[in-house]
Amino acid sequence: MRKLLYLLLSLALIAALITYALWTVDRPAGHYLSDLRINLAVDQGTPADRGNLLGIQPELFPTDYQNPERLHRKLAAYLQAARDQGLLNDKTVVVLPEHIGTWLMVSGEKDELYQAATLKEAMNWLAVSNPLAFVRALVSAQGDNRLDDAYLRMKADTMARDYQALFGGLAKEFGVTLVAGSIVLPEPSVSDGELKVGRGALYNSSLVFGSDGRPLGQPQRQQHPVFEQQGVLGPDQPDTISVVDTPAGRLGVLIGSDSWYPLHYRQLNEQGAQLVAVPAFVNGRDAWDKPWSGYKGLPTPSEVSLKPGEVSEGQAWHRLTLTSQPPSSQARGGISVFLRGQFWDSGSAGRSFISHKGEHFSDGEARGARLLNLWL
Repeated sequence: MRKLLYLLLSLALIAALITYALWTVDRPAGHYLSDLRINLAVDQGTPADRGNLLGIQPELFPTDYQNPERLHRKLAAYLQAARDQGLLNDKTVVVLPEHIGTWLMVSGEKDELYQAATLKEAMNWLAVSNPLAFVRALVSAQGDNRLDDAYLRMKADTMARDYQALFGGLAKEFGVTLVAGSIVLPEPSVSDGELKVGRGALYNSSLVFGSDGRPLGQPQRQQHPVFEQQGVLGPDQPDTISVVDTPAGRLGVLIGSDSWYPLHYRQLNEQGAQLVAVPAFVNGRDAWDKPWSGYKGLPTPSEVSLKPGEVSEGQAWHRLTLTSQPPSSQARGGISVFLRGQFWDSGSAGRSFISHKGEHFSDGEARGARLLNLWL
């Protein structure tokens, strides 16, 4: 009788394991409906033959990342709207927001993940649906927050391939230079024209693609992750700000709060940067109008007199993004582009703006997808 009981229990366990294995590989495509509209919020300057900086502030949701084709459809609709308004040419530099590539971590997942009520619940579904990849990532995780490290690391190879295929493909499809926001990857680098990942620390990085769809230079890594990211992301070395040549001029990229540091603008000046792109993200639905919390766990630069709570988050971004304050930056123009949308219970703030000749130009609307254009 005992042997029969063991046999039945073994068969039940095997059946449960087989059912779970089959469940993990089942990826049905759920219903998808997304708003492809985008409004031209700012059009500054006069068209000429010097090109333009075009910021795309998208409005994105988890279902937009269900597969790369869906995200391509939405971003291509935005770019097509810009083309229809005469804003794209062979000297256009398009700038996308911070972390637009990071959310590729949830691509190709089960419906339960996209239907989750909270980000924590969604990450639990990510781990349960990919048990082997999650365990491998957890074993190799680094930093103080190993769980979040594992979530970001577990699909890094696929994320890197999708990131290059998607954003390099858009650059080639529309014949523009494209600053592909940012993506979190372990030790990213470009080798033989391909974005590769390593096994070291995670970095929030941005890659620029030329109109042929190929990367321009190496990924620009964020140097100053804010405090909520410091347990997961590694800071880059302080002398690694670089520029790339584009048809519109020499371009520097500063990710997020890296744009708050006067040192970085001096480094860009030394390399002859004519344009500055700032892919950015502000967490929290109403954070833009709340008091600024300072340099978020990092020392305040000696040149900066602004103190926490003295202004709102939005006002701080306008004050600290120094492309608006010559001669701190010698660039002809700059643009800060923020990611908008709702990822489960995690909202976003940030209102994109253009910096040109000591002035800022922005849109007062807080919601919806926006185009911001600066003719150079």
